[in-house]
Amino acid sequence: MEKSVICPRFEKAISLLSQRWTALVIYQLLQGPQRFSEIQTSVGISGKVLSDRLKDLEQQGIINRKVIPETPVMIEYSLTEKGASLEPILREIEKWSQCWILPENVEN
Repeated sequence: MEKSVICPRFEKAISLLSQRWTALVIYQLLQGPQRFSEIQTSVGISGKVLSDRLKDLEQQGIINRKVIPETPVMIEYSLTEKGASLEPILREIEKWSQCWILPENVEN
C-alpha cells in the first residue's frame, strides 16, 4: 500500500488556522470590521497575543488594518477577500460543533 503525502499547502493552512486564537479572531471578524478592544473583549484574549495574531494575519493577507486618523487614532480590523473566503469552512466547523461537541458543564 502506497503511503499518501500531505500537500504542503494544506499543511501550511492547517498550521496557520491551528495557532491558538487565530480561528477565533477570524470567526469574530466575520461579523464585520472591529476595533482591537472589541475583538479582545469578544474573544477573551490578552492584548499581547491578539496583537501578535493580528500582525500574523495581516502578513498572511487575511485581514486588513485600517488606521482612522482621529484623536486618539482608531485602528479597525476587517477580513480581506482571502480571509472572508474562510467563512464557509468556519461555519461548517460551527455546525459540526453544535452536533458533536458537548458543552463543558455536561458530562458524558
